[in-house]
Amino acid sequence: MKVTIENIPDGSEPEIIVRCNELDESLLQMIHYIKASSKKIIGLTGLQMHVINPKDVFYFESVDNKVFIYCKEKVFESKLRLYEIETEYVNLGFFRASKSTILNISKIESVSPIFYGRFEALLQNGEKVYISRQYVPILKRELGL
Repeated sequence: MKVTIENIPDGSEPEIIVRCNELDESLLQMIHYIKASSKKIIGLTGLQMHVINPKDVFYFESVDNKVFIYCKEKVFESKLRLYEIETEYVNLGFFRASKSTILNISKIESVSPIFYGRFEALLQNGEKVYISRQYVPILKRELGL
């Protein structure tokens, strides 16, 4: 793949042009990633609103009809529902790990099989997250296994 970078005059909006014979999966992922890289997540702690970069999120979890955003050292509450997060961020490397969890694949340090076909993911922050057996094939596909 050839990459060409051109300088543009100050005040001009950056533009990306993709030239290809056929739009394959890797190009689609790259396009989605570029479009979504400007997306931010709003996390709440009490009355404060925090702007969170999706790449800093380890996982989202739904507990008692509330959705929480787990980052390296802090936990925030989200006003979005889990299905909204899944739809919005699936092309940024997030995937559904269970009915109540959406996991950032880039934050996984290791995975290991456990009982009844489930997997356990050890994250870079030391936390362990369980992946339901029905979502294990998705994880394997995302990891290229």
